[in-house]
Amino acid sequence: MRILVIGSGGREHALLQGLSADPATTDLHVCPGNAGMTGLATVHADAGRADDPAAMVALAQRIEADLVVIGPEIPLVAGVADALREAGFRVFGPNRDAAQIEGSKQFAKDVMADAGVKTARAEQLVPGTPDADIEAALDRFGPTWVVKDDGLAGGKGVVVTPDREAALEHVRAVHELGNPVLLESFLNGPEVSLFCLVDGETVVPLIPAQDHKRAYDNDEGPNTGGMGAYTPLPWLPAEGVQRIVDEVCVPVAKEMVRRGTPYSGLLYAGLAWDTDGPWVVEFNARFGDPETQPILALLKTPLATLLDAVASGTLAEHPPLEWEDAYALTVVLAAENYPAAPVTGGVITGDVVNDPSKVLHAGTARNEAGELVSAGGRVLNIVGVGKTLEEARDDAYATIEQIQLEGSFYRGDIALPAVEGRISL
Repeated sequence: MRILVIGSGGREHALLQGLSADPATTDLHVCPGNAGMTGLATVHADAGRADDPAAMVALAQRIEADLVVIGPEIPLVAGVADALREAGFRVFGPNRDAAQIEGSKQFAKDVMADAGVKTARAEQLVPGTPDADIEAALDRFGPTWVVKDDGLAGGKGVVVTPDREAALEHVRAVHELGNPVLLESFLNGPEVSLFCLVDGETVVPLIPAQDHKRAYDNDEGPNTGGMGAYTPLPWLPAEGVQRIVDEVCVPVAKEMVRRGTPYSGLLYAGLAWDTDGPWVVEFNARFGDPETQPILALLKTPLATLLDAVASGTLAEHPPLEWEDAYALTVVLAAENYPAAPVTGGVITGDVVNDPSKVLHAGTARNEAGELVSAGGRVLNIVGVGKTLEEARDDAYATIEQIQLEGSFYRGDIALPAVEGRISL
């Protein structure tokens, strides 16, 4: 099977790793890719923008792809999957209309309301809303305000704050970009990320993970695209995954079919587990980053065959998934001043950065001297695996300590509350 992966981050590096291990894979290609992917796939850095449907169709035709896997959300919302399917390709990833479940938070709220899925109370404020109406809307929320850019913001468009003035500033900042804002009630309880493969009304869950969104230890600092994640969750009840599938993912999948926009691809449910069980914080229309990295590290089922089953509409016939009996964890090495204005071009050293079993590249490139350099905010994903969560933590942090990048930083507490038994429902 000749496979084209669209994307360039750590999630795509993890996908390439998994796809390359499947005997069904005969040839791997990636666009635009990054410097760490050259040993796994043919990198098409100059084949056009990942969100340009015509360019991606032309590339898929040139390499005669049997399957196209779309990693990031922007190409999905731009309709790249639609164009590829119209050209006759099997595609892993939802079409433009279905991808609105991530592209528009208000759309997702409407779907959940019709599907009877529990989620935070929300109000939309469009650009041009009078100041008095914005103030009145803020009065209806708090004492912790959740303010979301109602569009794609790479995980960095959300402000969660007890400071009303900070909430107001974010509303104004998003409106200046021309985007609507969604105000939401704050959901308490630990967060859960559950990825589900969806083929119409067929829903197959992967193992649950927990992301760490804040930039610094103890959940301090600004929201990021994710600073680390671990899987599985020792504190989640045994029936937790099935409850999420039954109460959230299956109803949403059925509602999408009812609307005439059946979902095909990966549905990511970001949830808060409250006293009443799972409540939806957000949906994503693709593999999440950085949860994908530890999840795929434990998947024993051949990945290419699995994704192809979704793309070809035969997921219901696929055998049950198999997993390693272990824990996995990823820690993100971020560039100086991430997420505000990351410093790029810094030289990365340490022999371990060339070991794809431990280090996945997210934002890297080569300079004119051929040195590996940072080329984004989240630079590297370090993966650790162990029989216990503590062993997985030790494995990942022992690796990251061998890497040097001036000004870079990482969180030292990924999964630590779970290891220390500080997470309870």
